[in-house]
Amino acid sequence: QVQLVESGGGLVQAGGSLRLSCAASGTIFSINVMGWYRQAPGMRRELVADITWGGVTNYANFVKGRFTISRDNAKNTMYLQMNSLKPEDTAVYYCHLAFGSRVYWGQGTQVTVSS
Repeated sequence: QVQLVESGGGLVQAGGSLRLSCAASGTIFSINVMGWYRQAPGMRRELVADITWGGVTNYANFVKGRFTISRDNAKNTMYLQMNSLKPEDTAVYYCHLAFGSRVYWGQGTQVTVSS
């Protein structure tokens, strides 16, 4: 069984920064993709960024130039550095892991950006 645990969310003023972490445990195959999704109240869950085992990254247009995704494969941990945060970035951020046909989600961490 795979578990994903997010941390690092919180309240920050607009223009500030936060760093999210996602620690994965359990039986994880090396050929995988990890990613961050977010869901604001009343909105659909949307992809923020993802990263392959080999380090290839993909970003949603609304975070390009502000957020950076990275991972430490030795620690099975993924990060999201969020800079220049905006009130519209307020959401619950979820960690996602996929390999083969298997998909796993973390419990989510709240990010709130005040104006």
